[in-house]
Amino acid sequence: MHITHFIWQKLLGLAPGEIQSGDTLWLLSPRQHMPLLTQRRALMLVNRCRLFAILFSALTPAWAVIDLLTLPYPLSLQLAALRLLVSAAFVALAVWQPMDGRLPAAYRGIALLFAIPTLFYIASHLMLRRYHLEGLSAAIGAGYAFLPFVLLAGLAIFPLTLLESLAFASPALLGFVLTSLLDLNGDNLPGFGGEFWLLSLLAGVSAIASVSQLAFIIVLVHQAIRDPLTGVFSRRSGEEMLGLLELQAQRSRQPLSLAFIDLDHFKAINDHYGHLAGDQVLRHFAELMEGRLRRSDVLVRWGGEEFVLLMPGAQLAHAAQVIARLRAQGLGERPEGLPLTASIGVAELFQDSCADWRALVDLADTRMYRAKQAGRNQVVISD
Repeated sequence: MHITHFIWQKLLGLAPGEIQSGDTLWLLSPRQHMPLLTQRRALMLVNRCRLFAILFSALTPAWAVIDLLTLPYPLSLQLAALRLLVSAAFVALAVWQPMDGRLPAAYRGIALLFAIPTLFYIASHLMLRRYHLEGLSAAIGAGYAFLPFVLLAGLAIFPLTLLESLAFASPALLGFVLTSLLDLNGDNLPGFGGEFWLLSLLAGVSAIASVSQLAFIIVLVHQAIRDPLTGVFSRRSGEEMLGLLELQAQRSRQPLSLAFIDLDHFKAINDHYGHLAGDQVLRHFAELMEGRLRRSDVLVRWGGEEFVLLMPGAQLAHAAQVIARLRAQGLGERPEGLPLTASIGVAELFQDSCADWRALVDLADTRMYRAKQAGRNQVVISD
């Protein structure tokens, strides 16, 4: 992790001072990405995929006029028909690309976006190699060889991890190798090696550009979704996260528990010791919780001294054990040296028959108020 942090932050200078050491692996693979980042990046990938598809659908058939004027018959007609077919495929991709914020759908879109011109490149090469072109026709025919370079350059507009960039660049490189093998001999072997090296270099530059975009997106997402005082999720991002977790829970029928936490007698801290002391208590509480939670758990500052803890995959009994462990380890310390306590309400999406995440929050909030009315420093997990 320290090596990757040095590479991304020090050597390449990607968002210096902003990318945390724990986030550098996010630039290598999407496996550890938080759901909010995944959703926002998926929407961005789909939008850019549709933009490219629309652009290619217009430009691809336009070049057919040049082919018809310069290339011999029936080659020009065959290429024109192929271009119309490819244009129709781009239109279909732009129209039917789903905007559901899911990464697999974005992957399919980008894969098709690169597969369509790669197949066009292979098919056009098979057509062109049957003809001996000279003069202007040879120059126009040679232009088809630059399509892999255009594809790999276009990869740079997508915010991708390093592994994703290499995966999407592979078909273009493979298509170039396959077509080159058809005409490869001792005379043109050096030319093939030089072109392949240039393509690989272009793929590497595009990968760096894609990873750089992703690095700045990570920075912006961190700044947008975090509470500036405590560093945990803000209420707005917490609500967005709840919507995603509820959708995942409904699809997989996995439990989703939520704890509504209200720090006891917090107003007295601000009144007697000042808001700076109160801010320090909030920061320390958030820091303690973040260090003790599972990777999948999410702590949200709901407002003031109120926090919401999201526990995907945890049933009520498990959630109660988590809260008991956190309370036993301590929630922090008040300025006067006494232990910090909280009134906590816990609810679960399916066991409590909540209609949606809003009902889940309301129920946990109601149980939290019952804990306060019962004398504070308590946990209520049922009605």
